Amino acid sequence: MPKYLLRLLCFTLILGALPVIVIGSVSYTIASRDIEQKVRESNLQILHQTQMRVEQVLRSLQLSSIQYVNSPLVLQAMKKPLDSSEFQEIRDLTSGFNNLQAVTSIDQAYLVNLDEDWVVSMRSFGKLDDFSIRDRIGSYLTYTNSLFWVTQNVSSAKESVPVSAGMGELTPEQAPTLISSDNVVSMVFKIPMIPTNVKPKGFLVIDIADAELSSFLSRNPNSGDLYVLDRDQKYFLNDTSQGTKYDRLNQEIHEIVQTTGEPEGFFSAEVEGKQVAVSYRQSPLNGWLYVSVVSFGQITAESQKIALVTGVATLVMLCVTGLVAIYGSRRMYSPISRLLQFTKGLDAPVAPSGRRQDEFIYIEEQLSTLFSSEKTMREQMKGQHVHLQEFFMTKLLTGKISEEDFRYQGELYDFPTGWASLGVLMLQIDTLEGTRYEEQDRDLLLFAVNNMVGELLPSKVRFTPVMLDDAQITMLASELDDEMQLKEWMHTQADWIRERVVTYLNLPVSIGVSRPYSCIGDTPRAVQESREALQGRVSLGSRIILHYEDIQPRGQMEAALYTQLRMIEDQLASALKQGDEEKTDAYFTQYLGLLADKKLHFSEYPVIMVQLLSRVYQLVQEQGGDVAEVLGEKASMARLLKLSTLDEMTSWFRKRLFQPVMRFWREQEESQYMNIARRMIRLIEERYDRELSLEACAAELHFHPVYLSRVFKKEAGVNFTEYLAEYRMEKAKTWLQTTNLKISEIAEKLNYTNPTAFIRMFRKITGTTPGKYREQQR
Repeated sequence: MPKYLLRLLCFTLILGALPVIVIGSVSYTIASRDIEQKVRESNLQILHQTQMRVEQVLRSLQLSSIQYVNSPLVLQAMKKPLDSSEFQEIRDLTSGFNNLQAVTSIDQAYLVNLDEDWVVSMRSFGKLDDFSIRDRIGSYLTYTNSLFWVTQNVSSAKESVPVSAGMGELTPEQAPTLISSDNVVSMVFKIPMIPTNVKPKGFLVIDIADAELSSFLSRNPNSGDLYVLDRDQKYFLNDTSQGTKYDRLNQEIHEIVQTTGEPEGFFSAEVEGKQVAVSYRQSPLNGWLYVSVVSFGQITAESQKIALVTGVATLVMLCVTGLVAIYGSRRMYSPISRLLQFTKGLDAPVAPSGRRQDEFIYIEEQLSTLFSSEKTMREQMKGQHVHLQEFFMTKLLTGKISEEDFRYQGELYDFPTGWASLGVLMLQIDTLEGTRYEEQDRDLLLFAVNNMVGELLPSKVRFTPVMLDDAQITMLASELDDEMQLKEWMHTQADWIRERVVTYLNLPVSIGVSRPYSCIGDTPRAVQESREALQGRVSLGSRIILHYEDIQPRGQMEAALYTQLRMIEDQLASALKQGDEEKTDAYFTQYLGLLADKKLHFSEYPVIMVQLLSRVYQLVQEQGGDVAEVLGEKASMARLLKLSTLDEMTSWFRKRLFQPVMRFWREQEESQYMNIARRMIRLIEERYDRELSLEACAAELHFHPVYLSRVFKKEAGVNFTEYLAEYRMEKAKTWLQTTNLKISEIAEKLNYTNPTAFIRMFRKITGTTPGKYREQQR
């Protein structure tokens, strides 16, 4: 097989097979990851649904129990002793348990009065010592919450029914149905329902069988083993034989929840030598953990199918790619084969080789021999003639060519002859701002201008135009002897060039013109003169033609000018700090006007502008800012020194410096205001129940009260006193809804001297009295 054909075939195979393999691998990886993600989300959703079903029952039972505890019947009964002779009242208390049975089937219910030593259960009445619940009461007293859930085994708590005070007379319809169960979940209410460490008057205890709540757990086989852990990491609501299997796993879940504080999550673990995926959710109602454990075998079952399908598809595509590569490579090689046969028929000599040559190397050697003739060499030298001219002119303009060398080599490059005077034109681009060009186009634009000059001026009046640094330079030759006529002629040529550049490129340019000279050795001096002439744009503006004779000589700068400029700089800095754009613009205009009145030499402008730039940098650093971050690269000193006109400098200062600095100072000031307001709000949240005033905050934060009042009003939208009053009323609303505190007690907790003042402020803010508000909420 030919060498290049073999390379082409291998390259085509690689080019076709590599994307197929990569796409297949990526597709399988993405599909597997998506499946695992879907399974994870599905398990978390199942856990969430299970939690919602269980908690819906618990919340409903909780609300019904709250209504029962707060009913007048229970409240009255808890204040007096009961005995078996008060059958009707005991019967009414027992009948209240029927409403709880309507929510869900309960195992047992107890209403316990600790002060009067009596207990009413679903089927009996008696003293506390007659019921096994007496063993649990001691542990319930250790809880600080008024409502809590307890999981336990009560197999020993199946007491015999004591004297029932006629309870046996209940009809079957009136008697609640009991479920016999050893494992129960107890919902315990302290009476009264106020969170406190003081011993309560009694308890309402509702026992729900585990079997009843287990019916709400999901039985989806795809979700694996699903079980519930209580606050003490006890395993319940499912087959307890699974408990020991996941002991280490449950401990790990507990550590993760305690460490991260996240109520739900997902992680991988190993159980009995098998990898499993664990999903968990923690209930905000009672702190139970709902856990789902699924083996990786179930998760990756679908991924294996996808891997098989992807592998088969990839193999088929590789086979098709191989056939297409063989056919396409032969078709692509056919023109090369024909060209190879053609070159073998040429009479050009071929270097001997001991091994088989590549086809293209052989063809290249044949063609190289043909193009090495004398005619080809002459054409190549002619193409390099222009570059040699430009190189020679560059050396002449920089003073690296003597007069003798010029006379000897000048005839080789067809330069003008018979001239009497010479002159130099230097063209520079004024600015690219406001044009359709970008800064990176500058070199390309100078190259275009250089070509235009070569076409606009005839070769008999100019030497080869060249580009030097950031300028385009043209050396003119004239037969005129009169200095005034020569100056006018050079001005005409410069104006013609500038007009054409503006017409074709729409580019603002300026041209500096040197003094006429007759000695070729003075060319470097003339180049310097034209460059200095262009520097006069700083004071005269852009889009102009400047002669070296027209620029003013450098004078001595007055010492008083520096003092005046320094005063205006101070005023300008003050306006920038205040963010006053109008004053900033006025002071800067005054600053520029002072420079214009003094008619400074162009070389003085960069020094003064750099001084002003340093002052602006200092403003940024005073506020702790980084100059490069606040102002950016376009506001650097190097960029300022590249500006050639006063208009450019003025626009640059206003756009690149003043506006970003004012914006930076405003942001710093607003950030300080927000920090002060947040600290004041934190003081209100911490000391709302004590005497708190704006003066106290000022002493705490070390600011003047008037300043704090203005800052707080600006950031919070209301004054300090109004915000404090509204915050206290929000606290009062919460206590009125969730506690049985008296109005006077709430007023005292909120630091009101008397309840009347509290009620007046509450009505002013909410539109109603505290008592009516509590009735509406309940």
